[in-house]
Amino acid sequence: MAEAVQPARPDARLWRITPALFMAGFATFSLIYSVQPLLSAFARDFRLDAATSSLALSSTTGALAISILVMGAFSETLGRKVLMFGSMCAAALLNLACAVAPTWGLLLVARGLEGVVLGGVPAVAMAYLAEESPPDRLGLAMGLYVGGTAFGGMTGRVAMGVMTQLWSWRTALGVISAVDLVAAVAFVLLLPPSRHFVRRTGLALSTHLDAWGRHLAQPRLAMLFAVAFLVMGAFVTVYNYVGFRLAAPPYRLDQAQIGLIFLIYLIGIAASSWAGALADHFGRPPILMLGAMIALAGLALSLAQPLALVIVGVTGVTVGFFMAHSVASGWVGRLASENRGHASSLYLLAYYLGASVLGSAGGWVWRWGGWAALSGYCAAGMLGVLALGLALGRSSPRATDA
Repeated sequence: MAEAVQPARPDARLWRITPALFMAGFATFSLIYSVQPLLSAFARDFRLDAATSSLALSSTTGALAISILVMGAFSETLGRKVLMFGSMCAAALLNLACAVAPTWGLLLVARGLEGVVLGGVPAVAMAYLAEESPPDRLGLAMGLYVGGTAFGGMTGRVAMGVMTQLWSWRTALGVISAVDLVAAVAFVLLLPPSRHFVRRTGLALSTHLDAWGRHLAQPRLAMLFAVAFLVMGAFVTVYNYVGFRLAAPPYRLDQAQIGLIFLIYLIGIAASSWAGALADHFGRPPILMLGAMIALAGLALSLAQPLALVIVGVTGVTVGFFMAHSVASGWVGRLASENRGHASSLYLLAYYLGASVLGSAGGWVWRWGGWAALSGYCAAGMLGVLALGLALGRSSPRATDA
């Protein structure tokens, strides 16, 4: 049975949907990435190497990748809004547990559980937008949601760096957890009930497996899942290890200064909304490829020695990532004519597997060959995104992409 709702003008609903899902994106990504600027602090306090300290992030994204499949399926029976709200609250409380964890092992357990419960937000949010946004506004609405994820990721990272420098990483984790509990309350008050969601009961495992199999059998969807894996893997790898580079000679930046690098996310927020609107107008393949090319140019610039050029290079990677992700995530909702929760969960499974697998593997590349090797490693992924964008453009009729 569809959720009961009061009549409302589409524009009025959209103006409530977009800030609510902006809050969801903010809370989710500030929680996930709150530990990223702390990796060098973890390495120091727990006596770890760079690759091991990155497990604080990879344990969350790895668990999240698997959880998304299950949560996306549950959302077909439980409803979208309740599942997202419960996930946000539980994740904030688990992040608070990380702040008081006495050992590295317990911190990793709490981070892994945080990934499990957070699976109820990203896939469900994408499905909700695909169902509730007017078709001609979907690109813009998805861009604003991705902008919320960018703002959350930026705020979490910058605030964590500054608060850690002023107090400690434990205090910083506690503060960000409290802020995200407030964001969860704002989300549940703002988000309108679904109009187009139809609750499905009694779905067997075979039904879910069939839905996932149908999506994977669609070549264009499969290519978008590959885009998610590669683009997220390259992006997370850059941000995982740029802090180690900037803390070392000749830069020797402190924790707060490294955290300020994440202000670059402000440009990512603008790029995601801009890319969504451009994709609605010009079609998705050219904007996806443009994002990959901007990221490749950024990787090349980051090889330079001057700090200003390194920052410009990381900015290019950030803009390219958010353009590609905004376009690809919105495209999944258009191509999946049914079981959108399952399609979104597959996209985000690939997305977070890229963060977990490629992000952790990047630690070994960094140890082996430094920043030059790491840039080449990320560039290989972005070249793959460029090739996939070209293939998607050739295989898709223009009408389905605009």
